[in-house]
Amino acid sequence: MTINKLGVHALVFSGGTTPDEVTYTVDQAKKAGYDILEMSLHDAVNLDVPSAKSALDAAGMDIVCSRGLAFDADVSSSDSAVVARGAKLLQDSLQITADLGGTHFTGALYSALGKYGQPLSAAGRANVVAVLQDLAKEAQTKGMTLGLEVCNRYETNVINTASQALTLADDIGEDNVLIHLDSYHMNIEEDDFVRPILLAGSRLGYIHVGENHRGYLGSGHLDFTSFFHALAQVEYAGAITFESFSSAVVSPTLSNDLAIWRNLWNDGPGLAKHAHNYMSTMLEANRGDL
Repeated sequence: MTINKLGVHALVFSGGTTPDEVTYTVDQAKKAGYDILEMSLHDAVNLDVPSAKSALDAAGMDIVCSRGLAFDADVSSSDSAVVARGAKLLQDSLQITADLGGTHFTGALYSALGKYGQPLSAAGRANVVAVLQDLAKEAQTKGMTLGLEVCNRYETNVINTASQALTLADDIGEDNVLIHLDSYHMNIEEDDFVRPILLAGSRLGYIHVGENHRGYLGSGHLDFTSFFHALAQVEYAGAITFESFSSAVVSPTLSNDLAIWRNLWNDGPGLAKHAHNYMSTMLEANRGDL
């Protein structure tokens, strides 16, 4: 029987990455029953890595790191200087993930996080492939995997569906590049919640669970029964992480990038406990005899 580790995004608890904020976040994630904390590295310049690792180790929690890029450091650009800045950010973020004790680095590693005014160019896509080939090879030397998070059309023009992500992973051509599906983005771009999961199958490396409005699980219209049943059908054994955002907790950079303009909840710890119970129940109910 598959027992998935459950994770929670740090922005459920705190918008910053000072030592006190990270300690609080780790403590609250542990109290809510989670095995994994996901930290975005958008504010990595202010992250005290040794302090954060100490907090994680003391709590016995795993870490997954994620990020997207900025338009002035976009590896999908056709400008070589812009691409080089993005490649450096990715390499630095991979090292931070390793230094924190993480083995999986994921997110929109292939582009800026924001709305593009034009389709992806052939030159830009070639730059994505080249940069991520190098990053994947570096990750292999550290025993790490990379995740290609499939994001919606308003956050990237590189990959919006599981099928596109698989094609990009094939072109990168490294076995440690895995697919990261997110129910929030899937609701916008995919035909349903089943076929993309079945299509990705054994190449699924990470899962985000979030409502259509990114609030309390079960308070929106998403068909999580089909979603979790499909995960059981492909015998997905990886991490499942709850991701939710509200203007109640504001990141200096990421909240604007993700267009978090309204307050969907006030009590992060309460929200996290609710989500842990919800996901645990869904996993158990949809596991069945598979």
